[in-house]
Amino acid sequence: MKCQKCGSLDNKVVESRDVADNDAIRRRRECLNCGYRFTTYERLERPSLVVIKRDGTRQLFSRDKLLQGLQHATEKTTVTHPQLEAFVAQVERELYGRGEPEISSTDIGELIMAGLPKLNEVAYVRFASVYRKFRDISSFERELSKIRKDKDKAAKPAKKPATK
Repeated sequence: MKCQKCGSLDNKVVESRDVADNDAIRRRRECLNCGYRFTTYERLERPSLVVIKRDGTRQLFSRDKLLQGLQHATEKTTVTHPQLEAFVAQVERELYGRGEPEISSTDIGELIMAGLPKLNEVAYVRFASVYRKFRDISSFERELSKIRKDKDKAAKPAKKPATK
């Protein structure tokens, strides 16, 4: 690693730790030339995954683009950056776990829509408003009704089997 301050290649690792559900390693480094400390991240390089967009165009999957979109949805909510990183890592694992070289943006959106309510309901509605292209208040109401129904289903205890 090259020091960002002096450009020297001589540095040592001061601390290492796993981040993002063990999908990356965070290393704290110190330049042996000038003493400057900096952080690097190592992530497993995966095969290219091509996203087929709604208009038919193709582009390489970008973890950063996914993270940025979710950061907008979770802005001013209680979702922490580590929670968001873990969620993105989970989505990424699912996508690469499919073993397909191409995936539609719709599949990615549905995967996010399935997991986001568990992370934060407000972020879910914000993401849904863009993803589903809400045009009026009734679109929001339908989505909120869906969340309420799912929440009610989860809250109801399972019925016990009748005993004789």
